[in-house]
Amino acid sequence: MSKVAVIGAGNVGATAAYCVAEQNLGDVVMVDVLPGFPQSKAIDFLHGSPLGRYHVDIVGVNDYQTIEGASVVIHTAGIPRKPGMDRMDLLRTNVNIAKEAAKNIAKYAPDAIIIAVANPLDIIATVCLRESGFPRERVVGMAGVLDSTRFRYFIAERLSVLPQDVQAMVLGGHGDSMVPLTRYASVAGMPLGDLLDDQTIKALSDRTRVGGGEIVQYLKKGSAYYAPGSSAAQMAEAVLTDEKRIIPASAYLQGEYGYKDLFLGVPVLLGKNGIEKIYELELTIEEKAALDGSVEEVRGGLSQLASV
Repeated sequence: MSKVAVIGAGNVGATAAYCVAEQNLGDVVMVDVLPGFPQSKAIDFLHGSPLGRYHVDIVGVNDYQTIEGASVVIHTAGIPRKPGMDRMDLLRTNVNIAKEAAKNIAKYAPDAIIIAVANPLDIIATVCLRESGFPRERVVGMAGVLDSTRFRYFIAERLSVLPQDVQAMVLGGHGDSMVPLTRYASVAGMPLGDLLDDQTIKALSDRTRVGGGEIVQYLKKGSAYYAPGSSAAQMAEAVLTDEKRIIPASAYLQGEYGYKDLFLGVPVLLGKNGIEKIYELELTIEEKAALDGSVEEVRGGLSQLASV
C-alpha cells in the first residue's frame, strides 16, 4: 500500500491526514515536533475507524525517519496567520520550518511528490524545491485548488445550486492579488455570464480573494483548515491514483505565461509523476495585467528569502 506523509499535525495537517485515510489512499504518517501531539491525533483517528470507511494504518511521530518510502508528502507545518497579519509576515518562521522538512524529505522519501500547503504558499513551495533538489514536476503548491473551490462555493451559494455543478478557476499567487478567471466559470456547462450580471460576478471574485481572511477574522487565533486540508488530500489522490486531473495549482514556471523562476497558480495536469503538463491559457489584456500584479507580489516575497 502507498504511504502518505503529512508534515505538521495541526488543524490543516490533521484534516488532510483524515481525508487521505478516509479514502483509503494509503497508510498515513503524521510528523510534528510537539511530543505526543501527532501520536494523540493518530490514535484518535484509529479509534474512529470502526465508524468510518477507512482501514489504513495511521501513526504519529516526532521524527522524519518514519516517512521513509512515502509516495506523497504534504507539507503543512508552520504558524497560522493571525488577524492583521499578511501572508508575507509568516515568511521567516515558516521558511525555516520548510527548509528542515525539505532536506529530510529528500533524505527519507527521495521519490516522493511534495504538496506544499503552508503559507506564504508560493514562497514555501520555492523553499521545498530548492532544499529538496527535486525536479520542478515533483513539487506543487496547493493554493489553486483551494482558491478555486472557494470561488465555486460562492457561485453556488449565490445561485442556490449544487456546488459540484460549478466549475471555476483561479490563477496567480495565493494572496489578495489572485486572479479569478470569470470567463472560464460555468454552472452545468452554462457560462457564468449568462446566469449573473457583471457586478455580482465581480463581488464574488472579490470575496474569493479575501476568503481566507474572512475566516481568520472569525477565528482570531487561527486560519482555515477544513477546505485547505481537503484540497491537499484531493491533490494527493490525483497523484496516488494517477487520475490525470486538470486542476489549478502552484507550479514552478520556466517561461510559461512569460514568467520564470517562480511558483504561480496555473492550470496543470496532475498524475503519478506530479505535474505532467502546464496549460497556457489565452488571457485578455486585463487578465494578463492582473496576473502580472500577482507575480509582482510573489516576487516581493522571493526577494526576502535571501535574508532568511
